[in-house]
Amino acid sequence: MKSIRPVSDLRNSFADISKTVHETQQPVFLTKNGFGDMVVMSMEAYENLQFESEVYFKLKEAEFEAEMSNKRYSSKDVLKSMREAIGAEADV
Repeated sequence: MKSIRPVSDLRNSFADISKTVHETQQPVFLTKNGFGDMVVMSMEAYENLQFESEVYFKLKEAEFEAEMSNKRYSSKDVLKSMREAIGAEADV
């Protein structure tokens, strides 16, 4: 369930907001004059969100590339390529 609080709670109940975002790993939505104004979340939740966004972007990019090409790779080809790349890095 969304946690929605007035922005004045940042000043009056900061410790409580901090505890909430860290314990639940969910954002707290802050309102100003009854309208949404900002979102507060823990650094860990923010970093997870950034990571998920990056993974999603990469998957969308791969899907687009797959639509533009008929070339497909088997799992064996991918693993072989990865091993070669890792081996090349180890030699450096």
